[in-house]
Amino acid sequence: MAETGELERERLSHVNEAQDAVDIYDEDGLVRQDYLALIGEALESEDVEFLRHNVARLHETELGDLIEALEPGERHALVRLAGDAFDFTALTEVDEAIRLEIVEQMPNDQVAAAIGEMDSDDAVYILEDLDKEDREDILAQLPFTERVRLRRALDYPESSAGRRMQTEFVAVPPFWTVGQTIDYLRDERDLPESFSQIFVIDPTFKLLGAVDLDRILRSTRDLKIDDVMRETNHPVPAEMDQEEAAQVFEQYDLLSAAVVDENGRLVGVLTIDDVVDVIQEEAEEDLMRLGGVGDEELSDTVLSTSRSRVPWLLVNLLTAILAASVIALFDGVIEKVVALAVLMPIVAGMGGNAASQTMTVTVRALATKDLDIYNAARIIGREAGVGILNGVIFGVLIGVVAGLWFHDLSIGGIIATAMLINMLAAALGGILIPLLLDRLGIDPAVASAVFVTTVTDVTGFFSFLGLASWWYGVL
Repeated sequence: MAETGELERERLSHVNEAQDAVDIYDEDGLVRQDYLALIGEALESEDVEFLRHNVARLHETELGDLIEALEPGERHALVRLAGDAFDFTALTEVDEAIRLEIVEQMPNDQVAAAIGEMDSDDAVYILEDLDKEDREDILAQLPFTERVRLRRALDYPESSAGRRMQTEFVAVPPFWTVGQTIDYLRDERDLPESFSQIFVIDPTFKLLGAVDLDRILRSTRDLKIDDVMRETNHPVPAEMDQEEAAQVFEQYDLLSAAVVDENGRLVGVLTIDDVVDVIQEEAEEDLMRLGGVGDEELSDTVLSTSRSRVPWLLVNLLTAILAASVIALFDGVIEKVVALAVLMPIVAGMGGNAASQTMTVTVRALATKDLDIYNAARIIGREAGVGILNGVIFGVLIGVVAGLWFHDLSIGGIIATAMLINMLAAALGGILIPLLLDRLGIDPAVASAVFVTTVTDVTGFFSFLGLASWWYGVL
């Protein structure tokens, strides 16, 4: 068995020497178990040559998936044995808890050396989660210019464009010629690895415009940059929330955008690869918040996971008590007509599901700025219409079922009417509550679910039991 593993590892090494990619994923998109086994054997035997050959060839996202698939003890061993061949950027692709677990076991001088080789946006992504003492120690070991750039980015608010930007960019004065600019790009060694725009600045670094590389290549050498540049109509303020910055990219189909400070001076560049990450993170965040689980990751401990979920579960408990108190008001009619106790959950459950549909659409529309003051009235009217139509459809269905089930047409009529009322309340609550929270400056993704559920539970129970009490004369 050991010989088989050795042969397979040797085969993989030869494949990598031939610059041929190794597919580490199975048909389900997971890291292959046989590949994991080979890596595990290499880690156990400390086969540095095999690990460096294979780890060095992996893309940062593939390496991130491999790290997450390994056992905790194997992760640190992989980083240690891979040495300089380990792409530190892969740590931006893993859960925060795993990233901190790896970084905290490394000496600060090794982290500083790795940080110095990374793009500034990736370096900030790792540094921002470290303890202040460790972060300052790492920054102190970096060259002065790099240290100043990273400190400036870290000073911007979390989840802002300033935190996401790259501080490496290409900028030239407007009086240079195209020829001078091309010569500068060829001769200058301290340039970003990849870029698509050249920014134009004045002596105070105030942003004047930008030139795309294709425009540079198509222009004659004697033309001045001032003549070929275009105004940057969509610079992103460094303080702007990253989600708003992503919306600017989406609206104007940008590949990159200049990031400017409050004085209009160029401080960095935001690129499409970072924006794609932002869009994914914000979508996941909204989904998690709708479920009341907050900023939670799969690698979190039992204690931290429980701590993040308890607050909204507590709020939900209080609202459930409120709904139960409504039921207690009608205990007399429930005792008289036992069928009501059987049917109550149907009214509340259908209302809750309908409200969740409306709320999900509303919260997402608010996040993407598709729902605003100009179309709010029309959307509210549409959702009310949907609520009434669905109330009629499902009210008739459950009314017929309940009437036949309990051989009582009155029960059928009561639950059908209550269903209509609650479906309308669900539709209005599902859109009006997020709108109200958004107007009050409260994140609707966080708080909407609890309040909307309360509205549908209370309305459903009150309408169903209230109608029954009136009909059967038990008040």
